[in-house]
Amino acid sequence: MGMDGTAISKTTAIVACTSMTLLYVAILYTPTFLLRLPPPDSFKSFMIRRFICAAVSSVVSLILCAFILPVRIWDSANLLGVYGIRLDHIWQAVIIPLSLTSLMYGGSLVLKCLLLLDLWKDQWNHGDRISCGSVKDIAEKSINWMQTVSSNIMVWRNFIVAPVTEELVFRACMIPLLLCGGLATYNAVFLCPVFFSLAHLNHLRDTLQNRSLLQASIVVGFQLGYTIIFGWYASFLFIRTGHLTAPIIAHMFCNFMGLPVVYSQRTGMITVTSIAGLLGFVWLLFPLTYPNLYNYRIDNCACWHRYCTWK
Repeated sequence: MGMDGTAISKTTAIVACTSMTLLYVAILYTPTFLLRLPPPDSFKSFMIRRFICAAVSSVVSLILCAFILPVRIWDSANLLGVYGIRLDHIWQAVIIPLSLTSLMYGGSLVLKCLLLLDLWKDQWNHGDRISCGSVKDIAEKSINWMQTVSSNIMVWRNFIVAPVTEELVFRACMIPLLLCGGLATYNAVFLCPVFFSLAHLNHLRDTLQNRSLLQASIVVGFQLGYTIIFGWYASFLFIRTGHLTAPIIAHMFCNFMGLPVVYSQRTGMITVTSIAGLLGFVWLLFPLTYPNLYNYRIDNCACWHRYCTWK
């Protein structure tokens, strides 16, 4: 139900979410199959074209959602609040979800630290001592590394374009539609990632190029399972905080870390840390997403995301 007490039908909400999902995938192939544009001359050009398509899809979904939801579309502040696009409590929406998400990667973080220590030891054993000269070299190498990373098109895809556009469409647009369509809060949390995972079925086409149908189905099935689990978490963050920044930050971090490392032959510390991190994540999941941490007032409010009633 919207802030003015009105609502939309459940059918309208489901149809709108399905349409946004199809649009997000179909528009990626529009330049080639519909507009008949010539193939890109490089992989970078190909990805930039997809970035533009994803941005267009996100803007169209935001506009469509604004016309369907019972909200005054000319009231920009109210409309942005519906989408969870806010500047208040921005640091809480960045630091707290990032800290919470990192608990799931306890073993992975320990492994990365051990690998980094090995690198430092190897440099030390080969006479690469820390001096004024070496510090200058390290600074120059760091600058060169940052320039290389910033020019890497896959970095922009994994850490900027995909998290922002996917969270805009599959969280900021779909969750208000599902809630306003009458779905219970938990049902919206569990249903929204289904649309999110279906949007990744196009990976089956790309995977088939190098694998058999069975192998490609297993790979894509595993990806869809992981996508659904993350989608539950991202939807939970969005509804609990009412802040789009929270799932975007979690999305970026998960893309950076990949699948969590649970076991390694290197040391049992990784397994212990993974289990401890998982237990800590479960224990702190509700306390660290308590709506009071991300909002000025939740008592007696009529909010779009129902965080004021989810204690």
